[in-house]
Amino acid sequence: MKRKYFGTDGVRGKVGEYPITPDFAMRLGYATGKTLVAESPLPKGERPTVLIGKDPRISGYLLEAALEAGFSAAGADVCLVGPLPTPGIAYLTRALRLQAGVMVSASHNTFEDNGIKFFSLVGMKLPDDVEFAIEAELDKPMGCVASWQLGRVRRIEDARGRYIEFCKSAFPGDCHLRGLKLAVDCAHGAAYHVAPDVFHELGAEVMTIGCKPNGFNINDQVGATSPQTVAGFTREQGADLGLALDGDGDRLVMTDARGNIYDGDQLLYVIARHRLAQGLPVAGVVGTQMSNLALEHALAGLGIPFARTDVGDRYVLEKLLECGWLLGGENSGHLLCLDKHSTGDGIIAALQVLAALREQGISPEELLGALRLYPQILINVELQKDFPWQTNPAILAATREVEDSLAGRGRVLLRASGTEPKLRVMVEGEDAESVRQQAARLADTVREAMCSASGNNPADDNLSDINPRRLG
Repeated sequence: MKRKYFGTDGVRGKVGEYPITPDFAMRLGYATGKTLVAESPLPKGERPTVLIGKDPRISGYLLEAALEAGFSAAGADVCLVGPLPTPGIAYLTRALRLQAGVMVSASHNTFEDNGIKFFSLVGMKLPDDVEFAIEAELDKPMGCVASWQLGRVRRIEDARGRYIEFCKSAFPGDCHLRGLKLAVDCAHGAAYHVAPDVFHELGAEVMTIGCKPNGFNINDQVGATSPQTVAGFTREQGADLGLALDGDGDRLVMTDARGNIYDGDQLLYVIARHRLAQGLPVAGVVGTQMSNLALEHALAGLGIPFARTDVGDRYVLEKLLECGWLLGGENSGHLLCLDKHSTGDGIIAALQVLAALREQGISPEELLGALRLYPQILINVELQKDFPWQTNPAILAATREVEDSLAGRGRVLLRASGTEPKLRVMVEGEDAESVRQQAARLADTVREAMCSASGNNPADDNLSDINPRRLG
């Protein structure tokens, strides 16, 4: 079955445009509440309780209030916690034995967007059957229970403190961060009043940037999607390391004292290698189709199996559960350590890297630079509607030729964007110049194939997604 409203990470879009409107949010709260009331394992007469958190963007007030009204009208109680990272909502939902958690956030997007994502009572994404049940309720008229059945609303005052202590528990009890100078960038997002305290209470000297949210500046040239900001701040402040989270606190990118930037692939390798050094078993690691081939090769050198999924932390989690493995992530910085948390958590991922730094006794540059990424280029090609690029003979032949030329020391990936009419053409390998040439050649083939099919002039390639650091 195909979802009508839910994407891979809840419901997301531009505020004021369907479905991110107050009326839809209220109906979504009502439909979810009705589903939980019907399926809750609670004793008869007891109401299910839902936790609602948000990031600091201005539209969070609107959507929080609309969801609250919808849940109450369905007969579900609500607990409010205000701004808190997404993984904090997952943790508190599980710790308080609630029936569901809701996070109002558009993650790494700017303030004009927002979204609504859900967690189950075990702190993971809602099962498919529950999402389908909610969508079925959304197609029905909204009602309201009798006054004596309405849900109550209360605020959890110590939510921030609870989550801080949970994060600290993921760090070795016999270890500390004293003597370490950290630059922490919270993207003016949900971790602004959490992350600095976690690292400070573990002993680090903490300097902050991106910790003054005003409702409009979330992810604005700060955070994990703009790591050059924390890189510059780290150099200016003479810090040992820079940590950059995204707007809802589930992504992590790091920098060293010289401003070198390290992505999710490199951090995931650090964590996996440190587990082995501790004598802990690492049954396998999960990445995505965008994970750098160097990560796969390096893990193979350690004897660690590697599996790829579609892009999205939801798919990484599903694969981890299927395989019974603990470590996985995306190069964007979503990192999962399932022995520490049920979902990706930027703060907890940072603590795993910092534990490796402390316990191995080497410099940050040596630790983080242990994995040298292969040059990678990504070209966006404007994609004509309904063009069958997956089966086009010219594109298939060109793809095979590029793969043959890489001789197993590189990768080719063609992927249609899920948010815009573009085909992502990605080539990576050991030689930067060869990668450039092969990617340009393959992109040209795609453009020419569409031109032949339509008779139109080919569109220009969009090279804005090239990461220069990866091109050597």
